Amino acid sequence: MAVQSLQDIRRRIRSVQNTQQITRAMEMVSAAKLKRAQARVNAARPYAAKMDEMLRSLSAAAEGLDHPLFEKRPVRRTGVVIMSGDRGLAGSFNANVLRMAERLLHERPREDLRLVVVGRKALQYLTRRGWKPALVYTDLGDVPDATRVRRMTEEITGLFLSGEVDEVFLVFTRFISTLNRRVVTEKFLPIEGAASEGDSAGDYIFEPSPDAIFGALLPRYAVTRLLAAQAESLASEHSARMVAMGSATQNADEMINQLVIRRNRARQAAITKEIAELVGGAEALK
Repeated sequence: MAVQSLQDIRRRIRSVQNTQQITRAMEMVSAAKLKRAQARVNAARPYAAKMDEMLRSLSAAAEGLDHPLFEKRPVRRTGVVIMSGDRGLAGSFNANVLRMAERLLHERPREDLRLVVVGRKALQYLTRRGWKPALVYTDLGDVPDATRVRRMTEEITGLFLSGEVDEVFLVFTRFISTLNRRVVTEKFLPIEGAASEGDSAGDYIFEPSPDAIFGALLPRYAVTRLLAAQAESLASEHSARMVAMGSATQNADEMINQLVIRRNRARQAAITKEIAELVGGAEALK
């Protein structure tokens, strides 16, 4: 019985060691992806901030501008864009996004909501709960694809322009640091173009016209915001997965140490039993 128990312990040690190799490899891969993703986030933030600043300043200067993406109307239906990951093994990353989304969804009746799902995990979660998203985007990869994000933006703004929804919110995870992330909800549409207190309208001469300039600028602004949100989400996912796999590797180390102690005790017990049997047999032959 002791020999069989020893074999079981050795089998478990090998199994945990194999798992540890996988988690360590995943941690290293996520660390490499995080480094590149963090660089993309740091590059996107100043561009998005400057685009927002320019839009507010220009919209303040162009009084009476009438553009569909600025249109504020009575809210009958709300669109919610939920950004999760395509894969798991990322700690609480997906769960936190879905928890925030649930709080937002519970504020309005289901029939007054239209969902846009980005990521397979959010799709699986919402489908199990009876939701039928208006738009679904999965298999996004590890790098934001500008062409695909542009198409996503056109389809999401299409819901707003067609009157299918009267406002759109983004739910995504903002990257702060490797160990710190925060799920946020931001209004995406209609675009808040009016200058707030402290914004300078400036003295602009519009060529060819404000309508033509904003007609080209606003779609780019929407794409920039969605692209920045996806970059933040991907960086957060990579950091969460790196931390989770690092913890799993450390836990595997502790489990292996405990199993080695149990193996040594089982081996010692087996040897002691064999010695006792030999001594007993020798005494019986006297």
